[in-house]
Amino acid sequence: MTKRLDGTVALVTGASSGIGEATATVLAEEGARVALVARRRDRLEALAARVGTENALVIEADVTDAEQAASAVATTVGELGRLDTLVNNAGVMLLGPIVGAPIDEWQRMVNLNLLGLLYCTHAALPHLLASAEREPRSVADVVNVSSTAGRVARLNSGVYNATKHGVGAFSESLRQEVTRRHVRVTIIEPGAVGTELASHNRPEVLEQMAQNFQGTEIMQAADIAESIRYAVTQPRRVAVNEILVRPTEQER
Repeated sequence: MTKRLDGTVALVTGASSGIGEATATVLAEEGARVALVARRRDRLEALAARVGTENALVIEADVTDAEQAASAVATTVGELGRLDTLVNNAGVMLLGPIVGAPIDEWQRMVNLNLLGLLYCTHAALPHLLASAEREPRSVADVVNVSSTAGRVARLNSGVYNATKHGVGAFSESLRQEVTRRHVRVTIIEPGAVGTELASHNRPEVLEQMAQNFQGTEIMQAADIAESIRYAVTQPRRVAVNEILVRPTEQER
C-alpha cells in the first residue's frame, strides 16, 4: 500500500526526545526516510532502531552552530538524495523574571529557538525548493515548532516569548516569499506538553509551573506529532499555516 510520504525525505531537529522523536516516528510511518538530528547520538540510534535503520539517518549535530546546521542538511541530501520536509523542533524554555535573570539562559534560548531554526532553514531552502518542483509530491514543507508563548506574552516568560514571537514573524515572512513556489510553511503552537522541555528550569521555576498546571491533564508528544502529520500530508493545493493546540483544560 502506498503511503502518503513515500519517496520523500524529512529532517527533524531535536529528534532525540519529546516532540521531535514522536514526529520522526510518524513521518517514517507515512513512508518518509528521516534524518534524525540532535546532540545525543545514543538516543538517536535507539530511535533509528525503532523506526527501522533503512528509514533513518542519524546525524549528531548542534544546530546552534551554523556550520553544523548546514552540514546536517548537506549530509541528509548527500546520503538520502533530497529533502522535502524540514521540522525545526529543537528548542529550550527557561522561564523566570526578567529582573536579575541569568543572561546565559537568554543566550541559550536565542541561540537555539531562533538562530538554530534560522540556520537550518537557510541551509534547507534550496533543497526544499528543488523538491517542490519534482515528483512524487511537487510540494515541500517547513514546519516550525513554536508555542502558545508565540501568541501571547506572559509574566515570567519574557525572553522565551520573544524567541517564539520571532519564530512566528520569520515564518510568516518566509511563507509569503516561497508559497507560490510550493514550499509550505507551518507554525505549530503547543500548550503544555509532557516532555523534557520544562526540566531544564531552575527549581523555583519548576515549582511554580507545577502549581500552574496542577490538576490539568497535559498533552503528550504524540499529540503534537499528529498535528505535524496532518499538516505535511495535505494535498499540494492545501497549506496549513498555523496550528494552535492546547490541553482541553488549559485556559490560557
